[in-house]
Amino acid sequence: MLEMDAFAELAVQFGRDRAAEALRATVEAWRHAIKASPTDLPPPTPDTLLDETRRALSRDDEPNLKPAVNATGILLHTGLGRAPMPSAAREAVLRCMGCCNLQMDMGDGSRIHREHAIRDLVCSLTGAEDVALVNNNAAATLLVLAALAPGREVVVSRGELIEIGGSFRLPDIMAQSGAKLREVGTTNKTHLRDYEQAIGPATALLMKVHKSNYGMVGFTKEVGIAEIAAAGHARGIAVADDLGCGAMVPLERFGLPHEMTIAESLAAGADLVLASTDKLIGGPQGGLVVGKAALVAKVRQHPLYRAFRVCKMTAAALEATLRLFKSPDTIAQTHPLYAMLDKPPEAIRAQAEALAARLRPILAPRAVEVVPHEAFLGGGSVPAEPIPSFAIAIASDKADDLARALRACRVPVCPRIHDSAVYLDMRTVSEAECDLVAESFREIAGSAS
Repeated sequence: MLEMDAFAELAVQFGRDRAAEALRATVEAWRHAIKASPTDLPPPTPDTLLDETRRALSRDDEPNLKPAVNATGILLHTGLGRAPMPSAAREAVLRCMGCCNLQMDMGDGSRIHREHAIRDLVCSLTGAEDVALVNNNAAATLLVLAALAPGREVVVSRGELIEIGGSFRLPDIMAQSGAKLREVGTTNKTHLRDYEQAIGPATALLMKVHKSNYGMVGFTKEVGIAEIAAAGHARGIAVADDLGCGAMVPLERFGLPHEMTIAESLAAGADLVLASTDKLIGGPQGGLVVGKAALVAKVRQHPLYRAFRVCKMTAAALEATLRLFKSPDTIAQTHPLYAMLDKPPEAIRAQAEALAARLRPILAPRAVEVVPHEAFLGGGSVPAEPIPSFAIAIASDKADDLARALRACRVPVCPRIHDSAVYLDMRTVSEAECDLVAESFREIAGSAS
């Protein structure tokens, strides 16, 4: 077979050694199959073996990371890469794939900080004096604690000792940083006096932490950042606000409850604000530390800063994303996350009806209906607040199997499942992606026939 024309074509496309190794693996698989078969399994022809080898080599060249359609209704879905990045960010990454001025002053040729690409933007948008950029908000938290409070106490409300996805626990991060956790208040109620009574000679930092993926209701109380900042500053103690999601624009304009923005936290008195860049900012993964220049300088001087620094692609994508917030009135036209938030329910319903009409002939005799649905922002933002939406509901006594088949398509489609049905929430599916969804269902129908 190594002398056949079909193998010569494989050798040209994939390299001779690799093609030969794959062919041997195909032959060996057939040998095992024939030995294990309870019936006489006819041996494959050379053409069959070479065709199977070609398919195996082609599959092996397919990327592991591939585009997917988010039909879950969770706008910031961590498993699906959170916010889809704006086209401006994608273009910026492509421009900087070669050499660029990542860390060089093009005037005098000196070495500069990587944040130079975003510093003026962030300061203008938030009112900060300076900014440090690291590879995620967990790194930002660890770095701030390690730089500002090694061996000293950090005061945090018991109601804010969070655990988020991936078993990220604030007490564990604090232990790793070398800072000492000083818990105050109770699980459901923390008063200003709790912070004030905890301050002593060992206190390095007062810290407020966004509760992220849960909320507390009922007999509760928490202290706002303005009060914490006033208490800390009166005693010469720095105050950090870990906002997590990092809102840059008011969410109320999109019908959601207020989520404190970075600018509001700084204006209220926080010395440092920490935030993710891939949640409500909707850019690449990263963590911002913004605020007082002297404190940001300490953070940047810590040895861990080098371990957490970002690459040129992150810096380029984030700069382009942040520029969109200079025109907040048009953010829904330029930013995919805010376009999803801004979609009127009636437009979502019309999109769902149009796609459902295309799916019914493919899925017959299954029932395909358009139903009211609840989307969620996700990413730890306003976790208990549903967003009105519409979904295509596909009745199935094997909903898990259908969802698994959708995820296995050439372009995976990720739905939600409940009540023995598969739901495709249209708030997170763009008009352009409807063709991909229809094609994935045709692919499933074709493989089943």
